[in-house]
Amino acid sequence: MNNSLPCTRIRSTRLKEEYRLYHHPSGLDIYVFPKEMTNTYALFGTKYGSIHNTFFSATTGEMVTVPDGIAHFLEHKLFTCEDGSDAFERFSDYGADANAYTSFNKTCYLFSCTDRFEDSLKELLEFVTHPYFTPESVESEVGIISEEIRMYDDNPSDRCFYGMLEAMYQFHSIRRNICGSVESISQITADLLYQCYHTFYRLSNMALVVCGNVSDETVLRIADQVLPSSHAEAEAPIQCFNENEQERRQAFQPYVEYSMQVSKPIFNIGFKDTEIPAEGAQRQRKDAAMSILNEMLFSRAGELYNFLIETDLISPALSYGYSISETTAYNSVAGESDDPQAVLKEIQNYLQKVRKSGLSQEAFELGKRVMYAEFVKSFDSTESIANNLFAFVCEDSELLSYLDTLEQVTFDEVCELFQSAFLPETTAMCVVLPLENTAK
Repeated sequence: MNNSLPCTRIRSTRLKEEYRLYHHPSGLDIYVFPKEMTNTYALFGTKYGSIHNTFFSATTGEMVTVPDGIAHFLEHKLFTCEDGSDAFERFSDYGADANAYTSFNKTCYLFSCTDRFEDSLKELLEFVTHPYFTPESVESEVGIISEEIRMYDDNPSDRCFYGMLEAMYQFHSIRRNICGSVESISQITADLLYQCYHTFYRLSNMALVVCGNVSDETVLRIADQVLPSSHAEAEAPIQCFNENEQERRQAFQPYVEYSMQVSKPIFNIGFKDTEIPAEGAQRQRKDAAMSILNEMLFSRAGELYNFLIETDLISPALSYGYSISETTAYNSVAGESDDPQAVLKEIQNYLQKVRKSGLSQEAFELGKRVMYAEFVKSFDSTESIANNLFAFVCEDSELLSYLDTLEQVTFDEVCELFQSAFLPETTAMCVVLPLENTAK
């Protein structure tokens, strides 16, 4: 085992939580978050997602644009090993529950276990670091993922969410489905997969996060067994095309609609935000302030929600949130209503009313307490801890400092933020209407 690795301890005295960061000689950052719980959770992730479609290839040195959905396709193919076996089967043999997912800006491979942790961690590191693609295996995967795409296309909630993104953004690849389309994935080749892999799956662009009742020594020993003992010091930085630079502040389209198999219309309202801080810590701060603001405006304890419920304009399950990354940011409100356009009108009227009368200091304090409680609660799960920690890593920010960031957000700061948020010209709405009653 490598006993000489320097250890950085990150601790929150208020949360009484701590994790350790090790910079492995291979270039991989390893995070160990000790937690006395019944299961151990490990995540091996790369800062590569569906939006990274135009980049300088590490294999050719040239700018390339790859088909939509290739990051997700690559995630699927990595589970197939060179000897023809499936990594999922080995995790099952070890008694571990394995999975993977691709988002807009990251891809993660993970498992949860109560026993045989070392076997599972070794398997995780080995299969992700040993790609094997052939034209035949790529062709067979096209059919499998095509069915998955059709399934998502037939899901009204997914269609409504992507419809909102398509309406908000004109150029940015966030407007396209993470899985791509049946047409786009048919253009994927083994060579393109290798180009993406060698560009984004370099260990210096990845991280291993382990959370649970496990020792640092065990994790580092297995990493030493599987990973190379050194990495190329002169690696060129990963360069991707920033599509946000093409976007206007205004939403691309104010309204789009579809007809699908739903019993009542559903809607997604998006409020586009192009004012994105360059520094990760500042994005974290804006995320905290916006989250508090959303709680003030849209919570179930608030005036707007109660009015929409009392007038039967919405079903109870109204959701809302703010999303921010290096190249995109937006607020969203989603729900179910017989008259989505009336809901949007009432939301806009309410926002205009609050803009004139001002936000409530009392609502601000309550919103901050709610966000505080939700963040603290997330540390009750090894899965939440590991996924949240890696999400913060991808944004060049730090998980345990988020509580301090929440505390530092001021009422005046939120008031100032509100003045430039939720503007009519930044608003886009997608509605999914029920199909016509064929018996009518």
